[in-house]
Amino acid sequence: MPLPPTFLAAIPLAIWIYLLVARGHFWRVSEDKLEPKRLESWPRVVVIVPARNEAATISQAISSLTKQDYPGEFSIIVVDDHSEDGTVALAQQAANETGASQRAKIHVASPLAPGWTGKLWALNEGIQLAAGQSPEFLWFTDADIEHAPDTLRRLVFRAERDSLDLASLMVLLRAKTFPERLLIPPFLYFFLMLYPPRWIADPNASTAGAAGGCILLRRNVLAPIGGIASIRGEVIDDCALARAVKKNGGKIWMGLTRTSVSLRGYGTFAEIRDLIARTAFTQLRYSFLLLIATLAGLFVTYLLAWIFFFTLDEPGWLLASTAISIMTATYGATVRFYGLPWLWGLTLPFAAIFYGYATFLSAARYWLGRGGQWKGRAQAPHRN
Repeated sequence: MPLPPTFLAAIPLAIWIYLLVARGHFWRVSEDKLEPKRLESWPRVVVIVPARNEAATISQAISSLTKQDYPGEFSIIVVDDHSEDGTVALAQQAANETGASQRAKIHVASPLAPGWTGKLWALNEGIQLAAGQSPEFLWFTDADIEHAPDTLRRLVFRAERDSLDLASLMVLLRAKTFPERLLIPPFLYFFLMLYPPRWIADPNASTAGAAGGCILLRRNVLAPIGGIASIRGEVIDDCALARAVKKNGGKIWMGLTRTSVSLRGYGTFAEIRDLIARTAFTQLRYSFLLLIATLAGLFVTYLLAWIFFFTLDEPGWLLASTAISIMTATYGATVRFYGLPWLWGLTLPFAAIFYGYATFLSAARYWLGRGGQWKGRAQAPHRN
């Protein structure tokens, strides 16, 4: 016996009520505006920048790091992951031009070891080099991010004030082209839905997440978790690191910022598709059943209410329109964070369709032995 349409219309509404009130208020997108105060002693920090073919952005990234107004001692290690586009020379030039040639060291990574992803191998080499300086904190940041001058000072102050072992900032991703405006705000929205910052910071919650472009890590937590080697094969390395730290009893935190920005642009839908496809199936633990469940969940959550909105009379229409209103309102906060009009919140279902397609493509690439593609490497583990 088929279920009545009114009952079916209540399903997406129930989902959106749950997301509204019981998912850590993930949709309350707010920028971290902590004003750091003076510390008696600012700990030593080593900044580690893994870089692979980042000629387009490395100069701006390094320049922003050398200009940090951090009161304590800090140095920079750029680990070149076998670039082929002049990344090393540009990084050195940027350090020289900002008068930081003594503070910034450029290191070419040794050949990639089996079982490691490229970024984690580069980070591991940077950590080994940093050990000689005995820093209290390591700051992992990507080679395509331009940081505000107070970023390091704010991160260290928060970590010291709140006794954090890992503090992370989600930098502002670009949303200038039409594909970016349609698909980058949902990237943040979906990420926060998976990893609500309130749950990340809650020591009693199992949720652990971080934004890999900007992670401040207390160095003494590495040994108890087995070092970076303990997550060497992880494609979603930032969340894997946060999970390892939290599982070992460490305190973690993640916030958002608009003052540190990603320099990486996405001019086409294909570029954003590949960004999503690189880790989507990894997020599903390479499970076919989870893939089917995810695609079905995307349909029910983001599309079913719209179908009923146009096809049902009351009371089903009222249930569907209420679900759509909650969906649009919660997404609206992310839309405004990116400076887009409120009406842009109505585009979320289109983004959900695209993300579903990219997730299926991620699975297909994995099955073809091309999973986790990044800078010419397939980094997902081989299918047995």
